[in-house]
Amino acid sequence: MIYQKYIKRLLDITISSVSIIVTSPFLGVIALIIKATSKGPVLFKQHRYGRHQRPFVCYKFRSMYITAPKDMPTWKLENPEDHITAVGKFLRKTSMDELPQLFNIFKGEMSLIGPRPVVLKEIELIEAREEVGANDVRPGLTGWAQINGRDLVGTKEKADLDGRYVKRMSFFVDCKAFIKTIAYVLKTEGVQEGKQEGIKKEYVCEYEKFSKEEGTHNMPQ
Repeated sequence: MIYQKYIKRLLDITISSVSIIVTSPFLGVIALIIKATSKGPVLFKQHRYGRHQRPFVCYKFRSMYITAPKDMPTWKLENPEDHITAVGKFLRKTSMDELPQLFNIFKGEMSLIGPRPVVLKEIELIEAREEVGANDVRPGLTGWAQINGRDLVGTKEKADLDGRYVKRMSFFVDCKAFIKTIAYVLKTEGVQEGKQEGIKKEYVCEYEKFSKEEGTHNMPQ
């Protein structure tokens, strides 16, 4: 409880502020490349649900053309390749488009580890998270669902994973999520652009394995 109330937020402030200072030259280079290769602002700002379903402005490096549909999750796009810029494709694959969220973390709107902030139109996921208490914590730069399938697990499975994280939140669990996130980013695993044709088999197996390790032997219905 002490970790959740005080230590976690202190770590968020410390790590995000140091990261912003250290990576500022790198962030500047990315901003210049985005500006030089496509029309539009460097940052993509989008209202997303935060703690207790309070909307906040989430920052990302712009990875799409300004003509792309607004406020729509990327996995719902019919032809994502028509909307994502060449630079944006690389940024999304490596998750570098998420780096401006360090400022959201510093401001207290997000945490380093937690359920990913939800687009306002993702009503099904918001409701599923409400049932498992995943809306009661700050959303994260990365989270338990991101290291167990990311875009390749379904809505109910994603909410279930987020709910498990909330119940087991601790310094150890956050460290584990952070380390596994680095591995996922380096391998560029779990990134899904455009509409899904069901959950991929290997991630169903991975989810079932994770469920057994956590003491639950069946996928939620």
